[in-house]
Amino acid sequence: MTRSVRRTRRTLQSAGAGAVALLALGACASPSAPKESRAQDSGTPASPKLSGTVTVFAAASLKESFTALGREFENRHPGTKVAFSFGGSDTLAASITGGAPADVFAAASPKTMKTVTDRGDAAGTPATFARNQLEIATLPGNPAGVSSLKDLTKSGLKVVLCDRTVPCGTAAQKALDAAGIKLTPVSYEQDVKSALNKVELDEADAALVYKTDVRAAGGKVEGVEFPESAGAVNDYPIAVLKNAPNAEAAKAFLALVRSAEGRKVLTEAGFLKP
Repeated sequence: MTRSVRRTRRTLQSAGAGAVALLALGACASPSAPKESRAQDSGTPASPKLSGTVTVFAAASLKESFTALGREFENRHPGTKVAFSFGGSDTLAASITGGAPADVFAAASPKTMKTVTDRGDAAGTPATFARNQLEIATLPGNPAGVSSLKDLTKSGLKVVLCDRTVPCGTAAQKALDAAGIKLTPVSYEQDVKSALNKVELDEADAALVYKTDVRAAGGKVEGVEFPESAGAVNDYPIAVLKNAPNAEAAKAFLALVRSAEGRKVLTEAGFLKP
């Protein structure tokens, strides 16, 4: 073998080794690893994809605002569904402590939430997310001329109250006591929507309900404010339940309720900030 041939072979061998080294470096820098693996390597956990149904037990006065938030949640998390059960907070609390499957409980008072927490059925400490104030709902145009709580005692006036066991009834009684007024309603209703419905159907002249319910009714009723309501404002707590069938989605729904978007929806519905 000539000296020239040997030099040529050595040159080719060096070039081949260099190419192999470059290929190896390229493989080390390759972005072909899955995004999830890179997220884990960087210490950032991958967000779980939410799916399935979130069952929410909520006070009747939350119907309009929570229904809107439920639609927003489903839009944000395709593949999820929010199923609501609205009613009197005391009835919902009894259902939960009785074993009814639910993921989230939103009550119209701390007292009804305490029924659930005392039984150990809430996961963590409930958070207050809104407050609500009473108003007198009358027929459109206020034909009875109601302008105060005292006017509810007018002879022949048919007044409806929420049952004293539910938050709107407790608040109403507190306001009446503060005004020194004794009132005998034509009926006690199991939740605030039922009380309002009596006025909407012209089965009652007035009802003590929440401002949010008067607003939600639109032109079907007329609202009358009264000063004693300021001393009977209800706090609304919310909690994920201990045995929630869909705990991750439940936490995400609670987070939406307490977010800036959630507060906006609740404020527009007439709720006060917590």
